[in-house]
Amino acid sequence: MRVPRPASAGARAGTSPAPTKLIVEIFMTENTRPASDNRERTSGKPLAIILASGGMDSCVTTAIANLDYCLAMLHVGYGQRTETREIRAFNAVADFYRARHRLVCRLDHLKQIGGSSLTDSRIAVEAANLERQEIPSSYVPFRNAHFISIAVSWGEVLGACKIFVGAVAEDSSGYPDCRPEYYAAFNRVISSGTRPETQLEIVTPVIHLRKSEIVRRGRELNAPFHLTWSCYQSEEVACGVCDSCALRLRAFEEARMEDPIPYLQRPHYARKHESAHHSE
Repeated sequence: MRVPRPASAGARAGTSPAPTKLIVEIFMTENTRPASDNRERTSGKPLAIILASGGMDSCVTTAIANLDYCLAMLHVGYGQRTETREIRAFNAVADFYRARHRLVCRLDHLKQIGGSSLTDSRIAVEAANLERQEIPSSYVPFRNAHFISIAVSWGEVLGACKIFVGAVAEDSSGYPDCRPEYYAAFNRVISSGTRPETQLEIVTPVIHLRKSEIVRRGRELNAPFHLTWSCYQSEEVACGVCDSCALRLRAFEEARMEDPIPYLQRPHYARKHESAHHSE
């Protein structure tokens, strides 16, 4: 079911509407009433919120969650360059896992704030540099806090017990809101800021894995990598030269698997010691 957005008063009167700070589009595949005992009555599995971008890491995280939980899948768009392609990937993955609940939100204010090459067209997407030590221009300031806040609100209403996040700290772009201590702190906030009976916890099952290990885990679980999208700047054929493409290509190469999505370029990014290890 899709819940349409009502027209603003300004739009009805023929004048310019006030800037919209938060636009929410809701897609639900089943009954959305909260479960009083944190368990889905139809499956017997506990309910978990899955924060899913449509990318590789969140896809494998979804596959892991699917082993033990009924899925309520959440996607947040924020005016990023590949927003349309990412929501297509999210819906494809949600369909693949037959997610019982689905919520898509759009946060326009992150694009208005800017400060990132993903949301500001005046800032170029940097060429891949997997040895970079500083935080890259693709970092969206404090983005994950906005996403998790929505997940907590929705999870408390639905009676979920977990929020799965596909954050990666070990082998990634180095975003500060992907560190383990960040999620530990957020779990304390959830405990302090929700109802006493709410038992909701963020879990990050791939946070300590290297990207190649995530690919191997996905292969074990038959994760639908062909449905995912990771490129920062292209929506038709992945560029192959942004940080996200490079990390993904290196992961598949080091895992000795073929990445099933199309690329304009497919440079080799595998680390020499990894290539030597796999050739033995």
